[in-house]
Amino acid sequence: MTTPTVPRFAELAAPADWRTVDFISDLHLQAADAATFDAWRRYMGATPADAVFILGDLFEVWVGDDAALPGSFEAQCADVLRAGAAQRAVLFMHGNRDFLVGPAFLRPCATALLDDPTVLTFGGRRWLLTHGDALCLADTDYMAFRRQVRGAAWQQDFLDRPLAERQAVARGLRDASEQRKRSGAEYADLDADATRAWLDAARAPVMVHGHTHQPAVHDLGHGRSRVVLSDWDAGATPQRLEVLRLDAGGLQRIPLH
Repeated sequence: MTTPTVPRFAELAAPADWRTVDFISDLHLQAADAATFDAWRRYMGATPADAVFILGDLFEVWVGDDAALPGSFEAQCADVLRAGAAQRAVLFMHGNRDFLVGPAFLRPCATALLDDPTVLTFGGRRWLLTHGDALCLADTDYMAFRRQVRGAAWQQDFLDRPLAERQAVARGLRDASEQRKRSGAEYADLDADATRAWLDAARAPVMVHGHTHQPAVHDLGHGRSRVVLSDWDAGATPQRLEVLRLDAGGLQRIPLH
């Protein structure tokens, strides 16, 4: 396992009129899961937050912005983002499933692309935001795959392929992922030492991230912690539909049942 260099941190200062911000991630939206899509649509129209931060894997898969054809599921998602952004700031960070979402999709939705990682200054504190997968160092196979698919050459080669071919590749990757879940294979968690190094370099006491689907608060010592977002699944028992809300009182988990 190799320790990555500490990345460059983007900086975002919350506007003075933001009183409440929401964090969500790992909704894994797909046409086959109408219930989770409907829960997200309702949430985007009703949240009192001044800003919604989507910290990766909003979509189960994204094969290119040209997939958002009129009448498609992707176009329905665009409608929800656009309507939400008409009421509040909406910011989107790439995840490991939807890192190919680009400006051709986001710009008409009035949704800002958020660098991973980003330090948000809000309420007089610095909060380090990331999807989280870049810190799962023990999964060396995934880290090698991530380096490949995040490269410009691989992405351009993939996006140059016909849409139908890209969709077929995505179905194969999704099936392989589901098979791994059913097998009970364990997934790597974030590396604690690397996480501490990121927090120290960012001068932030708290990291907020998704990816692992294991909502919790981890004490990293010396006043540092990482807060893990829940994934969303309206069909689970019990349902997993949760928002992490930040206001002057601090962080609070809000169930949407």
